[in-house]
Amino acid sequence: MARPGTAFDVGIIDDHPVVIDGVRAWLAEEPNVCVRHTGESAEDLRSGVADVLIVDLNLNGRLVLPDIGELAAAGQRIVVFSQFTDESLVMDVLDMGASGFVTKSEGQAHLLHAVRAAAADRPYVPPTTAGVLVSDRSPVGPRLSDQERTSLLWWFQSMSKASVARRMGVSVHTVDMYIKRARVKYAQVGRAAPTKADMLARAIEDGLVTPGEVANSGPRTPPPM
Repeated sequence: MARPGTAFDVGIIDDHPVVIDGVRAWLAEEPNVCVRHTGESAEDLRSGVADVLIVDLNLNGRLVLPDIGELAAAGQRIVVFSQFTDESLVMDVLDMGASGFVTKSEGQAHLLHAVRAAAADRPYVPPTTAGVLVSDRSPVGPRLSDQERTSLLWWFQSMSKASVARRMGVSVHTVDMYIKRARVKYAQVGRAAPTKADMLARAIEDGLVTPGEVANSGPRTPPPM
C-alpha cells in the first residue's frame, strides 16, 4: 500500500493515443507518479508491472471485463477510465474487483483522485459510481460481489486478512479492498459501517451471515445470493 506522498507507478492502456497522451499529461502534474508503461490493446494489459493500471473498458471493440477480473484477482490495482456509463457495466467492473470506475466525462480531477486512492488501497467513489451504488437498492441491502461476501464472512470468523488472502488465493491488499468496497457500498445506501462490528451487524441484518456461522471457526464459502 502506498502511503500519502509515496511515489508509485502507473500504466495506461487505451486504444486512443490522444487519451493516453492526455492522461500522461495529467499525471505529469503529480510529483509522486511515474508512468511506467502504456499500451493500446488487450494484450498490452500484461505488458508491464505498475502499482495502478488505468484501463479503457473497450479496447479495439472488445470489452475486457474478463481480463480485469483476472488481473484484479492476481492483486493488480485497476482504475477503469471509460466513456461508458451503463449502470450494469459499472457494477460488473466493481464486481470484477477493479479499484475504481471513472467516466471520461468526469475528467482529470476524479481520475487523479481515483488513482491516488487505488495506490493507497483506499476507496474513492466519483459521481457516476456513487449514483450507480445509490440506485442499486434492494430489500437486503447493496449488491456485494461473491469475493466481497466471501472475504467478509471469513474475516468475521476471526481469520486474519492474511489468512483470508491465502485461502482465496489473492493478495492481502485485494482482500482489504474487497472489505473497503463493501463498506463503501453500505455507506452509499445510507447504512454506514465504519467498524468491523458495524459491518457484522449489517451482514447479519441482510442474511449474509448468521451468528452461528460467525461463531464457527471453520470458514465456508457463502452460497450465491
